[in-house]
Amino acid sequence: MEWGCTIEGASYEKRLSTARNRNRNSPSPRRPSPVAKTTVLSYAARMRNALLILFVAPAALLSCTSRTSPATATQEVHATLNQLMQGVIYPAANVVFLPQYENPAALERPPSPQPAMATDPLVSVFGGWQAIENASLALTESANLLLVPGRVCSNGVPAPINDATWSRFVRELRDAGLKAYAAAKEKDQDKMTEISEVVNDACVHCHRKWRPMVDANRCK
Repeated sequence: MEWGCTIEGASYEKRLSTARNRNRNSPSPRRPSPVAKTTVLSYAARMRNALLILFVAPAALLSCTSRTSPATATQEVHATLNQLMQGVIYPAANVVFLPQYENPAALERPPSPQPAMATDPLVSVFGGWQAIENASLALTESANLLLVPGRVCSNGVPAPINDATWSRFVRELRDAGLKAYAAAKEKDQDKMTEISEVVNDACVHCHRKWRPMVDANRCK
């Protein structure tokens, strides 16, 4: 048994060595390299592709832009003309009128214990002359609110924003606010006293025509 295994093992090793020598000496088969097929487009086909790119690319870009662009806010009117007067114009005008009888830099009233929570703008964090400046700008900007379409008076009648007289009075209020702002920046009490009369006249001119005592006749 041991002899038989030795002879069989030697015979196997001999056959394996012969096969290796034969594979080493024989040339390896060459594989054909892949060659991409090239398609030559006609001039008309190339033009069609170019036109397709010109039309499709901008459309794709516009589609992406329209999906990512933010929504535009629209104007909304929630206050009547009377509410706008009470909430914005009337309080601002009263602050503008203050330098007629009191120096905003040396107020006679005690300072607010919590300026950040003060309801009186003159003793708030932005008090003194800065409050006069801010109130003057509030009057100036309120002129824009008087021209927003959809505003109605307290009796439901639409505000006459397309009336030439209304537009003149709105400009008068805007100009008065800008003059008050300039005087407040200079901290000039005498000039503020003069301009207070200009602001008052702007209010009176509009009220005399559009705000009669009878509520039913307002804005008519």
